[in-house]
Amino acid sequence: MQTSPRPAAEAAPAGLSPALVATMAVACGLIAANLYYAQPVIRLIAPGLGLAPAAASLIVTLTQLGFCVGLVFLVPLGDVLENRRLVVGTLAGAAMALALAASARTATPFLAACALVGLGSVAVQMLVPIAAHFTPEARRGRVVGQVMSGLLAGIMLARPVASLVAGHLGWRALFAASALLMLALAALLWRRLPLRRPARAAGGPGYGALIASLWTVLRTQPLLRRRAAYQAAMFGAFSLYWTATPLLLASPRFGLGPGGLAWFSLAGAAGALAAPVAGRLADQGHTRVATGAALSLAVAAFVLAGLAGAGAGSLGLLLVAGIGLDLAVQANMVLGQRAIYSLGAAVRNRLNALYMVLFFFGGAFGSAIASSLYLHGGWAAVAAAGAAFPAVALLWFATDRTGRALGEAAPALGSAADGR
Repeated sequence: MQTSPRPAAEAAPAGLSPALVATMAVACGLIAANLYYAQPVIRLIAPGLGLAPAAASLIVTLTQLGFCVGLVFLVPLGDVLENRRLVVGTLAGAAMALALAASARTATPFLAACALVGLGSVAVQMLVPIAAHFTPEARRGRVVGQVMSGLLAGIMLARPVASLVAGHLGWRALFAASALLMLALAALLWRRLPLRRPARAAGGPGYGALIASLWTVLRTQPLLRRRAAYQAAMFGAFSLYWTATPLLLASPRFGLGPGGLAWFSLAGAAGALAAPVAGRLADQGHTRVATGAALSLAVAAFVLAGLAGAGAGSLGLLLVAGIGLDLAVQANMVLGQRAIYSLGAAVRNRLNALYMVLFFFGGAFGSAIASSLYLHGGWAAVAAAGAAFPAVALLWFATDRTGRALGEAAPALGSAADGR
């Protein structure tokens, strides 16, 4: 594979100010939260729209599906279009979709709005590559980790915030407030984000060739496939835990109500602190050690969770297990991003899109089996299955003896990724 020379602007990026990095982290959290607001308030939304209980899960499904479609068909555009304009335009679309959701009176327009909310929320995965692009290689992991900490905090905080807001002001107020936030973010990012015109935007591939090149990137990059597989296992474990835990906490063993569940989730958001630490470790060349530690910590977290759910149960142990799992999952995510971004700026958005789509399927699988495992095998089955996800990833990680799947000595992708 031929490597294209980097433009001078990419050889020594000036870096982003701490204030802008913080702004991007907050923006990522607020955007990512859109994907999860509806989950804890489905029981409030469905009756108001005349949506049958059996079809209520479509609210979540269509939002996530829209996000996947956006990852594949919108995020790669960051490799050929001016990035600031792309982010702001996508955010404006998300704001309109949220406004439609807030005003919908029947199920059909609301469900369509949910799909469009997911589609517009991919702006979050356009922001992370921008942070990587404008950060020198020596500090890239740290900055990506800081931005990702905001995104991950948004994911964890979305559910309890949605429960509290919808419980006091109604679910329509939740979507309306988020629509206004997206418009405010679009205006702020338009003023604050630096311009980034991809070097080959003028003579790059057409849209069809751009999307088709995703397969080329995936097929030729073992680093990407490995890192995505590790994170798919980790995100599957994460989704399994946070889907099944509310069932356990609401059971007679713990007897937590909605307020208690919200506080439990808020405490779990502490795991977002791992992202910047993981980025620093990657910058210092410790990706291999940190990856092994993250996968091992996830296994240990489920062992602890199994003990916490046994017998009389221990809420404290269960919370420690959740925080440990979050630390592990989020650290591994940043380690993976830091590794794949080493493949080159020219295809960074496509790399990010593929990475997210692939591990998203792991999360979807974890969520899908959670309820069934709990109902038929109890918490012990959930803990055993959860430990198996990262354990399998750890075994595969042990087979990598070269370090190439960790971002060490990774070859940069050039024009071949565009089929040229």
